[in-house]
Amino acid sequence: MKASIIMTTYNSEDWLRKVLTGFSVQTEMDFEVIVADDGSTIETKKVVESFASKFKYPIIHVWQEDDGFQKTKILNKAILKSTSEYLIFTDGDCIPRKDFVQNHLKNKEKGYFLSGGYFKLPMSISKLISENDIISQDCFKILWLKKNGLKINFKLTKLTHNSYFSAFMNWVTPTKRSWNGHNSSGFKSDILAINGFNELLHYGGEDREMGERLFNNGLLSKQIRYIAICLHLDHSRSYVDPEGIKQNLAIRKFNKKNKITKIETGIKN
Repeated sequence: MKASIIMTTYNSEDWLRKVLTGFSVQTEMDFEVIVADDGSTIETKKVVESFASKFKYPIIHVWQEDDGFQKTKILNKAILKSTSEYLIFTDGDCIPRKDFVQNHLKNKEKGYFLSGGYFKLPMSISKLISENDIISQDCFKILWLKKNGLKINFKLTKLTHNSYFSAFMNWVTPTKRSWNGHNSSGFKSDILAINGFNELLHYGGEDREMGERLFNNGLLSKQIRYIAICLHLDHSRSYVDPEGIKQNLAIRKFNKKNKITKIETGIKN
């Protein structure tokens, strides 16, 4: 298969159902789906099982017991379960446009990882989006979003489906080409070479920290935020811990200063 899609989730069955629907209508279907479940109840497993017949390959459900925010640990477990040489990472609250996988694969290149973004929706529209809206791709249309109450802003340009405009915006955007857990991809060998995600880190820059070690190990990054499109569904963040974020920043600062690549607190391979 051409890719492994790794998506994180935690007790968000309605959102996960919408995201899996988005992946079930991709223009490129030669991929496996791995749901990295950070301790959800049995209800999430039921959602995963309900999509078993909608993909070319079986969905892999990787679960660990609920012990607070342990995203980095479940991601490392999911990486080890993957069977493709190319990994695309996203979250269970980000609905992919139908060309999402196609554009990741089209732009993959040895020596690089790909850095994408998202278009954030308010709660009202997040709840409103139906399975049919995703299958028809109406929810990715600017007119549909405006009709359903979205305020006009410059960020809507992300949804402009024009290849020349998208290429230009990827070139000129000042946004850093960082590893963003909701929309990034890279070769499995590059990720294993640095022992994956740092399991010392909790919420707050834990994805970017891995990208920074990829940079330290000689990789470059390409911007794809205007072509690999996903809609971010709104949700609360009860797991935010200011002290944890402060600790993450200190680790990132140390790793950048000392050009750290492989870590002991990551994948053991």
